[in-house]
Amino acid sequence: MSFQAYLDNIEDKTGLTPREFITLAKERGFDAPSVKAGVIVDWLKQDFELGRGHAMALVHVIKKGPKIDARHVGSSGSHRDESDTLWLDGKNNRP
Repeated sequence: MSFQAYLDNIEDKTGLTPREFITLAKERGFDAPSVKAGVIVDWLKQDFELGRGHAMALVHVIKKGPKIDARHVGSSGSHRDESDTLWLDGKNNRP
């Protein structure tokens, strides 16, 4: 599954876009460099019933933003994406 597909599935399950999750995480201080991924994963599991893989996709965009490693762009592996920049504003708003 591509990174973007993980984010799209999260939106389907929760009704929230990745950008909305970033805002919620910032409100809780989870974007601070000292906050470990496990804290964010626990929050996403408790409040949104997300599994570890989906939660880790959100951890990436919360901590590092929308850019992903270019090695996944255009690859044939299971984690392939069309772009090195993830769309965070909702799949129905994608250009």
